[in-house]
Amino acid sequence: MTTRTDVPVFRIFLAFLLVGAVSFGGGVVTHLRSSLVLKRRWIDDETFVELLAVGQTLPGLNATNIAILIGDRLHGTLGALAALLGVCLPGTVIIYFAGIGYRINGERPLLLAGLEGVAAAALGLILATTLQLGVKSLTRLSDLAFVLITILTVNRAHVPAPLVLMVVGVLAILWYRPRKGLEGSRP
Repeated sequence: MTTRTDVPVFRIFLAFLLVGAVSFGGGVVTHLRSSLVLKRRWIDDETFVELLAVGQTLPGLNATNIAILIGDRLHGTLGALAALLGVCLPGTVIIYFAGIGYRINGERPLLLAGLEGVAAAALGLILATTLQLGVKSLTRLSDLAFVLITILTVNRAHVPAPLVLMVVGVLAILWYRPRKGLEGSRP
């Protein structure tokens, strides 16, 4: 795992402010990865996936959870605070003024069409990032099997996701646990 620890707090704030400003309608994870892993190289893909997984298990919004975790890795508590403020400030300002405009003007077809377009673009960004990270993270046939089991159990058998994640998580731990006399884990 690679994480830079010499990143100034103000640079963390600016990076997350930019991500918060361009992540309109979703796709924050895509922009975070692009900005922090690919462009600035403050963290690597492995660390990003690890923090993403932790952030998704915590209550609250993924974007804020990930911002806090990455900011903390980069510069401790001040880094976490800078990242949180940076990623949240643009959306807060935009939604405040959008709420005022909506209250004054009501629904407008052009506004609603624009919001639907933003939602579709955000879905595309999320799908692209999922595929990029999946290619790097899911390297074994057993990895794909665990993903497929999870998807089918939640979407087809309608088993609650937390229960499925706990059961599949335990199975994955048992499957990948180190074994005496064997090098590495199962393929």
